[in-house]
Amino acid sequence: MKSEKIIKLANGYLMLFIVFTLFIGSIVMAFYHKTPIYLIITFLSFIGFFGFILVNPNTSKVILLFGKYVGTIKANGLYWANPFYRKKTISLRASNFDSERLKVNDKLGNPIMISTILVWRVTNTYKAAFDVDNYENFVRVQTDAAVRKLASMYPYDNFADEGHDEDITLRSSVNEVSEALEKEIDERLSIAGIEVLEARIGYLAYAQEIASAMLKRQQATAIVAARHKIVQGAVEMVEMALEELNKKEIVELDEERKAAMVSNLLVILCGDKEASPVVNAGTLNH
Repeated sequence: MKSEKIIKLANGYLMLFIVFTLFIGSIVMAFYHKTPIYLIITFLSFIGFFGFILVNPNTSKVILLFGKYVGTIKANGLYWANPFYRKKTISLRASNFDSERLKVNDKLGNPIMISTILVWRVTNTYKAAFDVDNYENFVRVQTDAAVRKLASMYPYDNFADEGHDEDITLRSSVNEVSEALEKEIDERLSIAGIEVLEARIGYLAYAQEIASAMLKRQQATAIVAARHKIVQGAVEMVEMALEELNKKEIVELDEERKAAMVSNLLVILCGDKEASPVVNAGTLNH
């Protein structure tokens, strides 16, 4: 048998009454009649007490008889079966696994620290019990392997200025990365009869040895982007000022004075510090 088999056993409450009655009755009859047959019944009924199986909600019992798989009980309740059956408990509850922070290299070779949060549960008790040695340890090992593979497939962040402009990155593409991680882990854990309910990155950062350098790089990128926006706005404002002056004919400026005006306005608008105004009390020539 290579697949899970759901079985139903005898009602445990009814068998408890029968076994208890036989046990007490055989003891009483053996005491009064002194017959060996009642001692045998007492011994057999005592062994019958080992046949009771209690299945709690969202748990299962895998039943074996001398190394042979008999079936799995998933319905909760009290049951009775062959006392020689060996029972193995497997939880069907959703389990949460928070992996350790792993140091791996992303697609560009940058060392990063990454961990994942995984929610999983057993759906096939036969595979979980017999196709892998320890299904809980199997989950941990395969999850770490999947995270390492995923980190090597995507860069941590976009570096468009260096020619690395990726559509999907570990930092910004949360949904896409989570879907890819969930699919990768699900394929690895299917051999153990385990279903992946959710998988997402729990921690993501540059490794300590390059974290400081990458922070400076991000700051420099932000400053350049801000400066670009400031210069673009300043040029538009200067253009608007010249158009308004010409339109309303407030003053006529030759090319030299226009250049000086443009230079002064750009210095004022793009400067880090506030400009100190200088009042010209003379003519335009002085």
